[in-house]
Amino acid sequence: MKQYSLKELAEQIGATIRGSADTFVYKIASLDKATSMDLTFISNSKFRDSLSTSSAGILVVSESDVEFCSEDSNLLIVEDPYLAYAILAQYMDVTPKSAYDISPSAVVSDKATLGDNVSIAANAVIEDGVVLGDNVSIGAGCFIGRNANIGSSTQLWANVTVYHDVIIGKNCLIQANTVIGSDGFGYANDKGRWVKIPQTGSVIIGNNVEIGACTCIDRGALDSTIIEDNVIIDNLCQIAHNVHIGTGTAIAGGVVMAGSLKVGRYCLIGGASVINGHMEICDKVTITGMGMVMRPITESGIYSSGIPLQTNKKWRKTAALTLDIDNINKRLKSLEKKLK
Repeated sequence: MKQYSLKELAEQIGATIRGSADTFVYKIASLDKATSMDLTFISNSKFRDSLSTSSAGILVVSESDVEFCSEDSNLLIVEDPYLAYAILAQYMDVTPKSAYDISPSAVVSDKATLGDNVSIAANAVIEDGVVLGDNVSIGAGCFIGRNANIGSSTQLWANVTVYHDVIIGKNCLIQANTVIGSDGFGYANDKGRWVKIPQTGSVIIGNNVEIGACTCIDRGALDSTIIEDNVIIDNLCQIAHNVHIGTGTAIAGGVVMAGSLKVGRYCLIGGASVINGHMEICDKVTITGMGMVMRPITESGIYSSGIPLQTNKKWRKTAALTLDIDNINKRLKSLEKKLK
């Protein structure tokens, strides 16, 4: 197992050192479980009382946390311990690649173009016209459709499906069983009979995008569905046709976005939110979990909807009042009229 010195780790995050530069650790652990062989961090002041009793070999702390540490603790002092943790977690990461070399059972078209150091795992299918950039890694059982283009250093985990003509940028990470470029939900109704509208657009994904497991991103009807750079999308999300998601936006698990929605830059979308289509959400909007967005949002800020969990007894009363809201409103207007 690889070991990491206090000095080496400090260089990765630009930290100030307190303690022995030759202290070594092997991995990162939580504050309450870390041993002398582990590095840990604190990002919430309510856990400061645990710093003085921590057994961690190295503690990543802010300047304001130092006084709560024991004098013999080995410290990496930084401005933002959580960000430092993220950087060190990448540096110390031992997660294997999704593929190594090109498996004999992979089916790779001789009309595909592969860059240097491409890896393709067992039973993957790479169709005609596909372009895979340098250091691309394709997991077991993946399907990459005709003329799809995947940028350098992008990694797909097992059973990802990328339909024809889809474009995925550089340094992206796509988790298992995600589907990119499936048909959008487009139909015309002919007196009760559904007539399918071919979805002739594509999906264009920028650089440094991460997409969780079992997420579906539909191709556009005419124009393309677009995911800009540095977007992160959690598991089990549905991104419908012609959605456009701006740079730096984060989308938590279970979010459903209807077609032709435009989401601005640096938005935060809470889990299980449902967002209507054919409208726009401006930049820097936060939608808290289980938000139901039915109208455009034109001003940055935090938006919420839904009723927080209550005991069943209280919820019944709330529901009864809600169902009677029209009658209550009429009575209120009548009283206001009398008062006037």
